[in-house]
Amino acid sequence: MSFHDVRFPVNLSLGSVGGPERRTEIVTLSNGFEERNTPWAHSRRRYDAGAGMRSLDDVAVLVAFFEARRGMLHGFRWKDWADFKSCAPSQTPSFTDQRIGTGDGETTSFQLAKSYEMGSAAYVRPISKPVGGTVLAGVAGGELTAGTHFDVDEATGLVTFVDPPASGEEVTAGFEFDVPVRFDTDAIRTSLSSFQAGEIPDVPVLELRQ
Repeated sequence: MSFHDVRFPVNLSLGSVGGPERRTEIVTLSNGFEERNTPWAHSRRRYDAGAGMRSLDDVAVLVAFFEARRGMLHGFRWKDWADFKSCAPSQTPSFTDQRIGTGDGETTSFQLAKSYEMGSAAYVRPISKPVGGTVLAGVAGGELTAGTHFDVDEATGLVTFVDPPASGEEVTAGFEFDVPVRFDTDAIRTSLSSFQAGEIPDVPVLELRQ
């Protein structure tokens, strides 16, 4: 899979619509009860990049970005303004935001992840595209220094510590992140008359599995 490590223009994604989707298979039994199952361990996000267009200049920027990605061929980064931090959107990330693992005295690399909890249920989402310079990390409640105590692979979301956390020590992190996506169409259709009439192009964007 080819991925361009560039972000879709954030002023355009700000006005987009979209979010996570799941795939649930439902079988209704003869007695009226249901059996529900899902083949997906993780949700997949969809967005409409066309919804953020406010002017023909915006459309020109979209077309240029689309052409540079060769349509659906190359992936890219997308900022989901409703969900782009390890904490609430209105807050500032802290190194204690998310638990990303527990030390065993040997393991040095841990995958960034974000937990979504409500009641007794929780979903842990792997984070593969952290924003450069935003990752904070700590071990056993103490904050560590990036570049000195740990490094971050911004292409995979792996945090690697110089010294392995001791057995039982909680490893935590805070960060901002992007969603790896691609265009879900090989065509953009718009015109001056349709745009002036309030019609915007439909430009679907789909999260990549990584």
